[in-house]
Amino acid sequence: MAIPDFQSIMLPLLRLCADGREYTNRDAIDTLSREYGLTPEEQKQMLPSAQQRVFDNRVAWARAHMKMARLLENVRRGVFRITERGKAVLKESPERINLAFLRRFPEYLTAREPQQKSSTADDPFLLKEQETKTPAERLDEAYMVLRETLAEELLLQLKSASPAFFEKVVVEVLVKMGYGGSIKDAGEAVGRSGDEGIDGIIKEDRLGLDIIYIQAKRWENTVSRPEIQKFAGALQGKRARKGIFITTSDFSKSVHEFVSAIESKIILIDGIQLVGFMIDFGVGVATDTVYELKRLDSDYFVES
Repeated sequence: MAIPDFQSIMLPLLRLCADGREYTNRDAIDTLSREYGLTPEEQKQMLPSAQQRVFDNRVAWARAHMKMARLLENVRRGVFRITERGKAVLKESPERINLAFLRRFPEYLTAREPQQKSSTADDPFLLKEQETKTPAERLDEAYMVLRETLAEELLLQLKSASPAFFEKVVVEVLVKMGYGGSIKDAGEAVGRSGDEGIDGIIKEDRLGLDIIYIQAKRWENTVSRPEIQKFAGALQGKRARKGIFITTSDFSKSVHEFVSAIESKIILIDGIQLVGFMIDFGVGVATDTVYELKRLDSDYFVES
């Protein structure tokens, strides 16, 4: 089945705690994943940021909202249990516990709306009651939209840049990724070779224990198999074992099949991957805004 949204998880989570026992976060996640019949793949599915699993995040937010409503309480860090209020709610046999349900509790309203107590139809809090995604998911999705927009802009810039500038970008990205030693060393290596099918060479590591040959194509059209065969032939002529083929476009299916079948190791980097590396390693981009996500430090509030 599909991974349930965080509001749908609230009632099953409260029922899990009905016995009054103490539960850890992992206990709840493992038990509920079995209850929902989630597949191993669904259990491992990550948020777009790859920082947390989707189901783990949704269980955490379901628990957080019920804690604000005093249906659950923390016993110690990472351990929680049901409260007397939580037991009373279960006795009502509710069909569903969601954000609208939790609004009946003053503590929840205080926690959610410290500065706004409006009950008008345009209350932003009321609009969020239909939300199925956690704040972390919404933040991740917004980040991915911004990242994809930036990637498109970078790709357009690369496609309109001169061959020399594109070469410079490729060098800087590879060096930032740990190849080639210094920018100066890598810059002297790239462009030095005049062999057909090879644009340059770069050290695999700072000591130069191995050499990687590079082909960089600032193309619009899909790179086809003949281009890669030419590059592979050039590698054989140099008795080289490793190569990187970088393009601003993409590669045909036959290209991927070809490189997986030959002895030489050829890494294919298409335009989307290249601009992704540029973003990750800070090439051609500048930091606009930095947000720090804080969490409660439960240990701080333990009185000795």
